[in-house]
Amino acid sequence: MFQKQSEQGYNAVVDKIRMKTLTYGEKTLMVEFQMEKGALLPRHSHPHEQTGYLVSGRMELTIDAETYQVKPGDSWCIAGNIEHNAVILEDTIAIEVFSPVRTDYLPLKA
Repeated sequence: MFQKQSEQGYNAVVDKIRMKTLTYGEKTLMVEFQMEKGALLPRHSHPHEQTGYLVSGRMELTIDAETYQVKPGDSWCIAGNIEHNAVILEDTIAIEVFSPVRTDYLPLKA
């Protein structure tokens, strides 16, 4: 699969956070998250392993009981079923890969 850059396809996740599935295959799915300063990603978990990279901005990421100050260039991996949340400290862009594919993040077919 190949996807060209486009401003279309973003969906709201929670207030001030939107996401777009960039591409996906049989075993992984890549997502871009655009998060506005002051956004809160509530504590949650899911069965998918989640690997991320901070492109720009700054956030505070809590994985299980450990909190990290995340800056551009930092990366993380969250095992499946581990609770995590984030506080967005600046307008932020993150790229994350989920495995297995999150079917709830697959784009709707036209």
